[in-house]
Amino acid sequence: MQNDPHSDIKIPDKLYFKIGQVGEIAGLPTSVIRFWETEFSKINPKRSSSGQRLYRKSDVELILKIKNLLYDKKFTIRGAKKHLGSYTDGNKFSSATIEELRQELISIRKILT
Repeated sequence: MQNDPHSDIKIPDKLYFKIGQVGEIAGLPTSVIRFWETEFSKINPKRSSSGQRLYRKSDVELILKIKNLLYDKKFTIRGAKKHLGSYTDGNKFSSATIEELRQELISIRKILT
């Protein structure tokens, strides 16, 4: 993400992270991370046999991106959800956005023919 102050945060090269480790990396209380799980369906940690949350590196990166949107760019949770739903890494369009664009282009083509 461009101008992301969290992009320089080094995430250890591990397969899974416990919630406390994610909190340390992101500088967030674990309660905030658990709350964001309820608000952002893309944060979906695995569970160990004992029920402990296990986050992948991609989950940690997403949490850092959400933190940037909410704390630094002052998005609302709703705005951050919309932003994350419309874009993926590299600012490529999501499949839903591509489908909307495709339908719009079909409509324009019909008008022109």
